[in-house]
Amino acid sequence: MTSSSAAATTTTLLLTLSLLLFLSLPAPSLSSKPLCHPQDRKILLQFKNSFTNPNPSLPSWNPNITTNCCEWYGVDCDLTTNRVTSLSIFSTNLSGQIPASIALLPSLQSLTLRKLPYLTGTIPAAIAKLSNLNMLRLSWTNLSGPVPSFLSQLKNLTFLDLAFNNLTGSIPVEFDRLPYLGAIHLDRNKLTGQIPDWKFQSGNAPDIYLSHNQLTGLVPKSFGYYNYSTVDLSRNMLSGDLSFMFGSNKTVQALDFSRNSFEFDLSIVVFPASLTWLDLNHNKIFGSLPVGLTGLNFQLLNVSYNRLCGKIPAGGKLQSFDVTSYFHNRCLCGDPLPSC
Repeated sequence: MTSSSAAATTTTLLLTLSLLLFLSLPAPSLSSKPLCHPQDRKILLQFKNSFTNPNPSLPSWNPNITTNCCEWYGVDCDLTTNRVTSLSIFSTNLSGQIPASIALLPSLQSLTLRKLPYLTGTIPAAIAKLSNLNMLRLSWTNLSGPVPSFLSQLKNLTFLDLAFNNLTGSIPVEFDRLPYLGAIHLDRNKLTGQIPDWKFQSGNAPDIYLSHNQLTGLVPKSFGYYNYSTVDLSRNMLSGDLSFMFGSNKTVQALDFSRNSFEFDLSIVVFPASLTWLDLNHNKIFGSLPVGLTGLNFQLLNVSYNRLCGKIPAGGKLQSFDVTSYFHNRCLCGDPLPSC
């Protein structure tokens, strides 16, 4: 046998052995999901069975089909500990109340129950035991009762969304104890009373959404001490001077104070360069539009239905909006309104 033939034979043999070794290895799992912790699996089944119609809404939560709850709809687990870290259920017909058994998932970091029109009752106190929770989203449901102050015990919370419910009563002042809170959504409820005089722990405050409630009174002066990205107080019954919410040193991007009874002189307001969204429609704001507005890169501007006078400054984005952004003022004029 020639040397070249021997080399070819050796190469073929090595390739054959490599192929046999590869075929002898166990096939990799098609799923990257970790195996579910048995205690968490038990709690999830208790959670499911607490509702009156669990099977049509959570068909994959079937212990007779799969024993791995990490593969069930809306469930995510930690790859190392196998504990459930996220539960996200939305757009189903689950009927009933949030069970207290939710508190028995010790590693839960994110809880979302959203667009569940038959979810009723109050927010259970057991949720306060979820010390690792950083996101709580209970929105677009029929939850009722108060906004519970015990949510301030969730010290790791960064996002709180209780919007589009039937919550009543006042807003807890204790929410300023949440050091990492980045956004709070309490809009589209039936909340009453005044906005709390929150004392946040740093110069930055969470984005605040309180629109479409029945809040009354003045906005606390403390709101002027902080920087926000977004503040939405629209469609309430708030009143008073809001000029302290503005200033050249602020970094706010979106402000919606529409459909209240705010009353202040707009002509003396200095606007932050970061502002891109300003809605003041349907208030009692007077004065004129400052020339400084021409230097802002507005995506939306609406000052209609107020008591403004004078000529609309020319330049910037101000003429890019139509008459609906300016009409129904006392004596405002100039493009896009009729000339002065």
